[in-house]
Amino acid sequence: MYKTQAEALEFLQVFMPELDKTQAERNVVLCVPFTNLDLLSKKIQGSPVQLGAQNVHWESEGAYTGEISASMLKEIGVRYVIIGHSERRQDFGETDETVNLRLKAAQKFDLLPILCVGETKQQRDAGETDTHIYSQLDRDLVDVDLSQLVIAYEPIWAIGTGDTCEVSEANRVIGLIRSRLSNQDVPIQYGGSVKPNNIDAIMRAPEIDGVLVGGASLEPGSFARIVNYQ
Repeated sequence: MYKTQAEALEFLQVFMPELDKTQAERNVVLCVPFTNLDLLSKKIQGSPVQLGAQNVHWESEGAYTGEISASMLKEIGVRYVIIGHSERRQDFGETDETVNLRLKAAQKFDLLPILCVGETKQQRDAGETDTHIYSQLDRDLVDVDLSQLVIAYEPIWAIGTGDTCEVSEANRVIGLIRSRLSNQDVPIQYGGSVKPNNIDAIMRAPEIDGVLVGGASLEPGSFARIVNYQ
């Protein structure tokens, strides 16, 4: 929940020129608050940047005050949507069942969902990381098309804390996630205190296909450095 429309425009003025040096095969997605989606949709036309939302409801319309439908997002040029982010699960009552409904609704309208999975500090300390993530995947992905999906591994204890999961451990867990899938080509990202000073090491890991960036994406120079990792 950052950036007014004026602040979003200021961000773009600095960020977009940095993409001149971005390799063509890299996918850059900005997942912004609902109030900025229509504005950015117009401003990024013709650029390599694609647009993402931070949530979507599972019904196409109805008495769901405060929610937004896939068709509404699709109409204004949204291509991606984050589903099951840890903050939605922890703070807003998101369950694996509602995550599954949202995933299927997004795919029905040709939106590409970014499914977030990951463990808490308590679960990691108890040695439950692997079984917890397996459980999330098994519940979240029922009847979901794996050819139209991105997964992000977010160790919850490493989000906004300054603690980063060791690259070797992130690589291990992402490999486990991949082994659980019938489609080995699903892009799997790492998310959790990704910064300009650790992006190069993260992206050298063989199992990690990309990153889901939080706080470091708010400053255009910082995010550009991550996009243009070496």
